[in-house]
Amino acid sequence: MTTDVTIIGAGLGGLTLARVLHVHGVPATVYEAETAPTARAQGGMLDIHEHNGQVALRAAGLLDAFRGLVLEGRQAIRVLDRDGSVLLDRPDDGTAGRPEVQRGELRRLLLDSLPAGTVRWGHKAVGVRALGDSRHEVAFADGSTVVTGLLVGADGAWSRVRPLLSDAVPAYIGRSFVETWLYDGDTRHPAAAKAVGGGSLFALAPGKGIQAHRESGGTLHTYVALSRSRAWFDGIDLGDPAAAGARIAEEFDGWAPELTALITESDTAPVLRPLHALPVDHRWDRVPGVTLLGDSAHLSAPNGEGANLAMYDGAELGRAVAAHPGDVEAALTAYERDLFPRSATEAIEGEQLHELLFGDDTPHGLIGMFTGNASPR
Repeated sequence: MTTDVTIIGAGLGGLTLARVLHVHGVPATVYEAETAPTARAQGGMLDIHEHNGQVALRAAGLLDAFRGLVLEGRQAIRVLDRDGSVLLDRPDDGTAGRPEVQRGELRRLLLDSLPAGTVRWGHKAVGVRALGDSRHEVAFADGSTVVTGLLVGADGAWSRVRPLLSDAVPAYIGRSFVETWLYDGDTRHPAAAKAVGGGSLFALAPGKGIQAHRESGGTLHTYVALSRSRAWFDGIDLGDPAAAGARIAEEFDGWAPELTALITESDTAPVLRPLHALPVDHRWDRVPGVTLLGDSAHLSAPNGEGANLAMYDGAELGRAVAAHPGDVEAALTAYERDLFPRSATEAIEGEQLHELLFGDDTPHGLIGMFTGNASPR
């Protein structure tokens, strides 16, 4: 392999690609807008699935190291009614096949597995242009540029690379998450901690829900879901955390106090996460020298598969490049042939899961999925 590989974005997908290429002796450079690995918090818990995320980690030679990061017991699931009564309480018996890790620790594992200098921090891509002959130039905010023979957009929902391949733009799905964090929950927020239990909590109603996860150190990380317009959320002053929390909690008036405490007792300011998606059948015609992975390629409603798919994409692309030395187009053709149907299937299943979570039949349809008495429609 003599073509230089340039990866835009040091998320889990881009780093997995770089690692799998390294395993096969193919050098790559990753350009990341963040100034350092610790420049911002890296999100919460991830359940890494046997059929995709763990396959990717195996290809990267990191599966054993990954197992050392797993937080035991976090695959437990509780579904509560709005009054706090327990509708489902499924303990973690170790058989679910979706061990939980902290996103930041998984990212660190991937970063530490790469040769020094692989990731160029503080390089925010601001423009990309085709130069012909399968080559592309990436311009960065600091005025520097790089020219590459294989460009991979691993830069997420608002990818700068995607316009080379597609006119598609992510659209708001009509729902947003509001994130809150309660620290040292068992001591400082005991009622909320008891409600969450040892793993994941779902308290749902049509169009809304409170979803929480017990992370390391007793942290309770909550995603409050509301099916509201962007204009509705714009009317909330997130700069006033107490007032914002109170306003969001009003949407759950009459719910059990141990559930609304996950909103009103947050130890941090609430963070708004509007949810966007690309078309379910998003694909593009083959363009020489460039491709996409992860959310850049198939952003969809959150369904627990995003990180897993990004890593799987990265591993599959890395293996395709290694399997076609000297023939980038053959590698990209093989990769995209499998990428498109896989992405569409997962996007459809994600929409079905959101219907189970926030549709008219919630939470009963979700409970049926967990217990094996129903499947996503």
